[in-house]
Amino acid sequence: MACSMSITAVARSVQAAPRPVARAGALPALQWLLKPIGRGPTLQQPKQLQRRAAATPRHRRPVRAVAAPLASEVAQSGDYKVELQAAVDAVRLASRLCQAVQMQLKHGEKTDKEDDSPVTVADYGAQALVAWSLRRAFPGQPLSLVAEEDAVDLREPSGAAMLDRITSLVNEALAIEHPQVARLSSAEVADLVDVGCSEGGGVGRHWVLDPIDGTRGFVGQRQYAVCLGLLQDGQVALGVLGCPNLPQYAITDADCDEGQAARSFSEESVGTIFAASKGQGAYAGPVFGGMPTQRIHCDDSLPPFQVRYMESFEKRHSNHGLALQIGAEIGVELPSLKLDSQAKYGALSRGDASIFMRFPDAAYREKIWDHCAGVAIIEEAGAVITDALGNPLDFSQGRFFPYLNGGIVAATPSMHRAIMAAIRKIRELEPKEE
Repeated sequence: MACSMSITAVARSVQAAPRPVARAGALPALQWLLKPIGRGPTLQQPKQLQRRAAATPRHRRPVRAVAAPLASEVAQSGDYKVELQAAVDAVRLASRLCQAVQMQLKHGEKTDKEDDSPVTVADYGAQALVAWSLRRAFPGQPLSLVAEEDAVDLREPSGAAMLDRITSLVNEALAIEHPQVARLSSAEVADLVDVGCSEGGGVGRHWVLDPIDGTRGFVGQRQYAVCLGLLQDGQVALGVLGCPNLPQYAITDADCDEGQAARSFSEESVGTIFAASKGQGAYAGPVFGGMPTQRIHCDDSLPPFQVRYMESFEKRHSNHGLALQIGAEIGVELPSLKLDSQAKYGALSRGDASIFMRFPDAAYREKIWDHCAGVAIIEEAGAVITDALGNPLDFSQGRFFPYLNGGIVAATPSMHRAIMAAIRKIRELEPKEE
């Protein structure tokens, strides 16, 4: 029989042993490329955990930190030391809630938004916890938080039960990390969710949050990420990715499909946090440890036939056929890794793969919270990210990118150059409009 497991029990099981740090034919039409484009119910321990002793050991390929020096701690100099620590603390707190909730998300704890994307009690709870944590870290300072969710539906009578459940989860997570803190009311939790309603912009300081990037992956027991970045006058200053299901060793296809949630409880080397601030490098470590300490760098040493590229798990998020054609044009022979969320940026930053391509429908409006934290990580790890025509991403225009010229390409420097050349070639082959 499965035993009940609260967030508190989950935290204790995760902390029971320290987690080791890993050691180091026809081309498709492309016309769109030319356009600017109380405590609540307890959580049930999964049955998979009861079979842990009989589980077959997994092959673990070490993370390759190519051309990057090791560091004993995250850089202590620079303008964003305090902010980076605050971001890591906030992401870790939210990740704890998300990890516990994912294992037994109930039917009534998920709904669909107007754009058909799902939102869960964990999305709201994580956003409330990050807002609470940032306010605590910077008391008396104005907080501009550009985040995905709002509490409009939660404040309706029909949302009362969900809000009560979110409040219970938030208070349970706070009781673990900050036992001296008074319990929050449902109204206070709703207010914290609404802290994320800032419009952002190109002036001043704005935190950017996706409380659960890859919610479909979260619901599907796959990969997801808690993503928090900081903009200073429209420029990315830092980023933190909390990836509770992502191994601390280099990923394979087996790490991208269903069933990853159970492994975050049963395997000590699963669960990674990435952190980077401008000019100070990128680092990785256990998601529930201290500040991440392993310096990481993308791997630009591989020939094209040994390169792997990543794309979204969900086909609705990107044109997989176009990515395949571009890969063939530049000499990629290995199949893609299909991975949910900004965990792809973390994987690219430590050399698990060399390319991430995203080509959404031309009508899709890309949100800044889907990329801000990840951009900080990969750029500090030595990779390059632009739109599909090679232009830098513009985070200064509010909650949405003004245009993306067909998509986003993130890659090691040599692979990025090759992809840009391939896209130019494909555009030249396209029939011209009369």
